Amino acid sequence: MTNWSVILGIAKTHLLTKIKSTAVAALGVTFGIGSYITLVCFMTGLNGLLDDLILNQTPHIHIYNEIEPSKEQPISLFDELSESFNIVHSIKPKLSQAKIHNALPIIKYLETNSNVQGALPQIKTQIFYLSGSIELGGNLTGINPMEEVQFNNMGDYIVEGSAEDLKNTENGILLGIGIAKKMALKVGDRVQVSPVNGGVFPLKIVGFYQSGVSDVDARQSYATIKTVQRILGEANNYITDINVKLNDMELALPMSKKIEQQFKLKAVDFKTANAQFDTGTSVRNLITYAVSITLLIVAGFGIYNILNMLIYEKMNDIAILKAIGFSGRDVQLIFMSQAMIIGFVGGVLGLLLGYVLVSIIGTIPFETKSLPSVETYPVQLDPMFFVIGFVFAMVSTFFAGYLPSKKAKIIDPVKIIRGQ
Repeated sequence: MTNWSVILGIAKTHLLTKIKSTAVAALGVTFGIGSYITLVCFMTGLNGLLDDLILNQTPHIHIYNEIEPSKEQPISLFDELSESFNIVHSIKPKLSQAKIHNALPIIKYLETNSNVQGALPQIKTQIFYLSGSIELGGNLTGINPMEEVQFNNMGDYIVEGSAEDLKNTENGILLGIGIAKKMALKVGDRVQVSPVNGGVFPLKIVGFYQSGVSDVDARQSYATIKTVQRILGEANNYITDINVKLNDMELALPMSKKIEQQFKLKAVDFKTANAQFDTGTSVRNLITYAVSITLLIVAGFGIYNILNMLIYEKMNDIAILKAIGFSGRDVQLIFMSQAMIIGFVGGVLGLLLGYVLVSIIGTIPFETKSLPSVETYPVQLDPMFFVIGFVFAMVSTFFAGYLPSKKAKIIDPVKIIRGQ
């Protein structure tokens, strides 16, 4: 029967008598795990920031009435030509409106779905911003400001003014920061807009919007739905788009297909709308985890080399232990215990080091005009990263101790003594 108190006592003595070697081995584990924690938390935080930059401004499902050619052309209605090969040139889009028919009942129906957080109506239209004789093309979107803040984090992108100001100001506009700079406008000024169907409407600037995408900020502005309906001369039920926010975004694709079949509208899920960006996200995540795993493997080899040298320094001790009656298994357990103690201490210190470094990075100011809502470098303190780091520390030190100790198990003490 293995006497663990004796084995652990000898292991402790070995570690303390060679405190410098023990410290070097433990620090090898510490810096390896600390570097892994720091890298993966920082890189994951950056990836999350880039994802949020796009996904916060993209609904899980975007519903609209797409203008497209008729699926059936008039020539296909002639039965006598059904067996012929017909070529139709210059196909025109079918006569249809951008308006969603029965938009308000559709919104009420969607909100009854338990997976739907909110179904937000919008009106999108093209306009011209007028400044003297200058006309700048742009887009005006009619929204319910408080719903956009609640479900789409719009408040994070309002750099001056607020959504409440837009809601409470009749004929107010939340102007894109790029447009405001081009026209030298400030909050409280009035800007004239003209829809494509004609007319000029003065709107009061209640705030500035900055998405972080310069092309968007140079064109996009927001007003309330009622204001846009008034500008277009449309009724209160005029809605061109519905943005759906889900509890589980992974259900966006099947639900969008169901909406298309049920309401005969175009419904695009966020992954389809951002297919290229989603591919970029996958590549960035792959690089992050590949580098992290490589860092752990390199740390593992470093730990192995340190423990291997530690055991070879103990050859005389191995000979003495076997000479006084310790079996090869007992010797192996002694050195395995040393490795596991080093792994445990180094792993815990590595987790603490990683946490401290990540916390410091999370307080470093990160100022950029394209991301006004971000004040410090983004980090993601996921507990799973710490679990993975500690498990790897224990596993790597186990194998780093097992392989050399297996050799120590079969060493003939007589050869060691003769070598002296």
